[in-house]
Amino acid sequence: MTTSGAEQTSRPRPERRRESLDEQARRRGIRPVMSVEDMARDDVFESDEELDAFLADLRASRDASLS
Repeated sequence: MTTSGAEQTSRPRPERRRESLDEQARRRGIRPVMSVEDMARDDVFESDEELDAFLADLRASRDASLS
């Protein structure tokens, strides 16, 4: 004899509390940006070509929003 899912007794799942963004950042060791200098890094782009591709995409998205 088989039973359907409706006939089976289901156990309620314990409710998981969702972490806030602040809690996630703290757990990962991410600190808030205090100044523009905090964001200046030499290793953001691996190559000049990657930087050029990013800037071209940025320009295209800005131009698209203007039209």
